[in-house]
Amino acid sequence: SRFETCWPALMKDSHGVIIIFNPELPSHLKEIEMWYSCFVQQQPLLDSQCLLVAHHKPGSAGDTENLSLAYPMNKLKLIHSNLEDDPEDVRMEFIKYFRSIITLINESREREEMSIIS
Repeated sequence: SRFETCWPALMKDSHGVIIIFNPELPSHLKEIEMWYSCFVQQQPLLDSQCLLVAHHKPGSAGDTENLSLAYPMNKLKLIHSNLEDDPEDVRMEFIKYFRSIITLINESREREEMSIIS
């Protein structure tokens, strides 16, 4: 894509990656593997630092049960967002995700401080 030259700047010092995709587009299901490879595996980030969001457009069938992603995508936390039905659920999932990232950052900072002290 024409933005690939910007990716290193986007990735620098990032602590988490949220990949939002339309589960009804087969092309998106292929693309998310590329995003995961570039932004998570090559950094490298932990899988727990990545959140997948399958976003269902208003009025779409939104079959949330049968979305089975291939390895390694199936290891990631996946949430379904449909802002017509349940925006509150999505909000809670985002809060949980951000809390887990903050915990990771604090833990690594503490480890760094301890290694400086010792």
